[in-house]
Amino acid sequence: AVKVLTTLRNHWKKTTFGVCLLSWGGNWLYGRHCDNLLRRAACQEAQAFGNQLIPSSMPLKKATVFLNPAACKGKARNLFEKNAAPILHLSGLDVTVVKTDYEGQAKKLLELMENTDLIIIAGGDGTVQEVLKELADANVNLLSSCVQAVFSKIPIGFIPLGKTCTLSHTLYPESTNQVQHITNATLAILKGETVPLDVLQIKGEKEQPVFAVTGLRWGSYRDAGVKVSKYWYLGPLKTKAAHFFSTFKEWPQKHQAALMYLGPTERPPEEPEEKPSRPPLYVRLYRRLRLYWSSPPKEIPQEVTPEDWEELKLSTIELSIATRNRQLDLTRTEDFMDICIEPDTVSKGQFVNRGSQKMCDPHMCPEGSQCIQASRCILQLPEGTEGSFGIDNEEYEAMPVEVKLLPRKLRFFCDPRMREQMLHAAVQ
Repeated sequence: AVKVLTTLRNHWKKTTFGVCLLSWGGNWLYGRHCDNLLRRAACQEAQAFGNQLIPSSMPLKKATVFLNPAACKGKARNLFEKNAAPILHLSGLDVTVVKTDYEGQAKKLLELMENTDLIIIAGGDGTVQEVLKELADANVNLLSSCVQAVFSKIPIGFIPLGKTCTLSHTLYPESTNQVQHITNATLAILKGETVPLDVLQIKGEKEQPVFAVTGLRWGSYRDAGVKVSKYWYLGPLKTKAAHFFSTFKEWPQKHQAALMYLGPTERPPEEPEEKPSRPPLYVRLYRRLRLYWSSPPKEIPQEVTPEDWEELKLSTIELSIATRNRQLDLTRTEDFMDICIEPDTVSKGQFVNRGSQKMCDPHMCPEGSQCIQASRCILQLPEGTEGSFGIDNEEYEAMPVEVKLLPRKLRFFCDPRMREQMLHAAVQ
């Protein structure tokens, strides 16, 4: 023992390196062990769903999974296969995986949508946006009026695998463990609790419409935020550095535009989920004959109420248009989106500090901002306007756009605990 201690003391540099290496290795192995325990517990819970008896005449539920392998720097496929796929298969679902390796690939599997019982999007914010966009472009639009009776009622599950997963804050409890977050999201799909989410339809003058479940940002905070990764070598100071260096440009940074908007709309009552039973054949024949022989009803002209548009000129450091999905209220009586116009009279120090806050909550509306509730708006930009929009954390060229709220158009699976919190908060 004395010789060992003497050797360790004489080679203290190697000893220190060895202790650090062993500590790191032990902590890594312990983390892997804890992750395996989480996966095992989730699979056992999913097995309970798979063991449930169903009538022989009832087909298996079919799930179509849209997986983006490029999400999370190429790790999404491995994360899905290790943490989510076993749970889905053990639950008894008939799973079909569609890998969105390139833009437009989602169209190839749209024929499956007619027979699917639920859709699962595995990726990040960009994957959600791509799936909705491809479905819209292929005339099997989840949001179009002609087929919304069929497709808007198909529940959608979201498995957070991307770098930015804004929807997960609304649908699932916060978790610092990635494996636990993914397994909780997958189990929430099996439990069947859903919440209706609003969607923004954003249409330019010539471009195809883009759909967003979070919102649109245009301004200096967004422009500085996309450059944070360039300062990775500054560690925890990279966010402040990106915003600080952006102040070296023309200051104050003003974004000028014209905004027209309509106020909130009254929320219609929800349609009953259970359809009324079909009347007997003789009743249907009698109704058709009576309608055929009766005189056509007189058409009463209806007065068209002109839309009450409001217009304002704005000069702002950042404009954001966001849904209410982050502060979901299941009992509210009006449908609207939040428009936040931030003042352009901020100091450089306020800009740096507020920029750090916006990295955590991009659509926060700071004190002193003008907040507008609208159901539809038109944003007109001056000619020659440069810059980009951030739509659900995806970059698009800045241009005049019309933003229309599509209230409660999609139903997403959520954790039952989150739904209880929403109902409890609404009662209070």
